[in-house]
Amino acid sequence: MDNIELNQMQFYGYHGLLPEENRLGQRFFVDIELFLDLKKAGKSDNMDHSINYAQVYDHVKRIMEGEVRNLIEAVAEDVAEDLLSSFELLHACSIKVTKPDAPIPGHIQSVSVKIFREKENGK
Repeated sequence: MDNIELNQMQFYGYHGLLPEENRLGQRFFVDIELFLDLKKAGKSDNMDHSINYAQVYDHVKRIMEGEVRNLIEAVAEDVAEDLLSSFELLHACSIKVTKPDAPIPGHIQSVSVKIFREKENGK
């Protein structure tokens, strides 16, 4: 399956279990793979046969900077559900949400979750 990737999108959000995370906020990075058939778009050079990257970014931004969630697992799930329901040509997606400044005592570069979701029964 062909795919489109949006890498290292950066957002500022208030997700987390700790009160200071919800109050002060922090950076989040999101990587997305969109799985769809790109052959028709490649042959026609017509955006109607692909997915508009700017629209995908706007959907992700709305979620990342919107409703506060306790877990980045829930944030990733929200992004996947939104994209799968919003883009008809999309068959599946992989969502990676990275928290580079996770409040963990010790030295760590980042914490992330990565999920893969696909449309059920062609929906």
